[in-house]
Amino acid sequence: MEIRRDFYLNKLIAGMWNGRVKVITGIRRCGKSYLLRVLFRNYLVEHGTSPDHILTLELDQIRNIRYRDPFELASYARDIVKDSPDRFYLFIDEIQLSEEVRNPYHPEGKKITFYDALNELMTYPNLDIYVTGSNSKMLSNDILTEFRGRGYDIRLHPLSFSEFYTAVGGDSTDAFDQYAFYGGMPLVLSETSETAKTDYLQGLFTEVYIKDIAERKKIERPEILSAIIDLLCSSIGSLTNPTVITNSINSKQKLNHENQVSVNTVNSYISHLQDAFLFHESKRYDVRGRSYFDFPNKYYCEDIGLRNARIGFRQQELTHIMENIIYNELITRGYIVDVGVVYETVRNENNNPVRTAREIDFVASMGGKKTYIQSAYAMNSDDKMRTELKPFSITGDSFPKIVIRGDIRKRWYDENGILNVGILDFLLNSDIL
Repeated sequence: MEIRRDFYLNKLIAGMWNGRVKVITGIRRCGKSYLLRVLFRNYLVEHGTSPDHILTLELDQIRNIRYRDPFELASYARDIVKDSPDRFYLFIDEIQLSEEVRNPYHPEGKKITFYDALNELMTYPNLDIYVTGSNSKMLSNDILTEFRGRGYDIRLHPLSFSEFYTAVGGDSTDAFDQYAFYGGMPLVLSETSETAKTDYLQGLFTEVYIKDIAERKKIERPEILSAIIDLLCSSIGSLTNPTVITNSINSKQKLNHENQVSVNTVNSYISHLQDAFLFHESKRYDVRGRSYFDFPNKYYCEDIGLRNARIGFRQQELTHIMENIIYNELITRGYIVDVGVVYETVRNENNNPVRTAREIDFVASMGGKKTYIQSAYAMNSDDKMRTELKPFSITGDSFPKIVIRGDIRKRWYDENGILNVGILDFLLNSDIL
């Protein structure tokens, strides 16, 4: 089954020969290698590039292990392109496996990394460079600094519902039910049985993600890392913070004083999970005060199928699952997504004024434009409708307001200009925002 990733492929095409290193980042097994070494390579060959002018190094393969050394990497590409009039493409897969080596001319100084190798290779006008990696701190956060303003970051996510539906076809409602259960990790589509899908997703956590983080970050307490994953998966869309998580772990595992985990450790482990692209943190934003809160925040899983498999496909609350899917869709489309907080003054039972916080599920921002979004699986009563829509009325501005619902098909505007749109309509039509 061919899975089309046209959204990302077009980004690669747009970045060709722009003088920058194209860096494809994302969670492991989300399709980075497939995008680069299959879809983009096929595009190049179809448009006249000779296959022997596409230099490919897979650093996770034994045959290419020598090129984890930045000196060997630079030498390999340099020797091919330096005296040639032809254009070449360099694909480096799993660049985070590259090693730091001592500078032979300054042994006590800063070590040589793949950034140094690629910065040299960027000086060759006949070489266009593309790399993939699965570590945000090693790549995304350092691109502008280490590549001296010449990095071009393409963040790849698991399949969106639109990509998933394009691949599987059939009834869109049935497809969504499958997507909301098993998620969008590409290889899930090739598994034919429910048992195989489940085993694959559960194995990703135990055999790939946790082991990878534990090895790379030298995790001393992997059981705590595992417990944090379980808690974050169980509480998607709920407000929490490292202190709450720490207290919960110490209580549930009945750890004595000597073995209790600290808030600093939990905070560090959560950071590692984010660096590996497993979870996103969505901060609370005071809409009218235009400021962020330090805590509590919300966490969402990068793929809803991974989340479901991790907790044994229990807690299938469609309200929270739909919210996670919407969050991921907004992130995929390039929005910065916060949890909105607005305040209104109400009177308590003693008729005293009380300042009360109301929540907007998502404040989606891109450039200078904002959109307020509520996720509502069903609004089947007047009380439910008033609760969902109340925060919109006190934002104090006229930015667009949308309710994404699981109980309608056709979109419509209410008398206050609020767009009501079905979840499938939203996921399949990127022009709604």
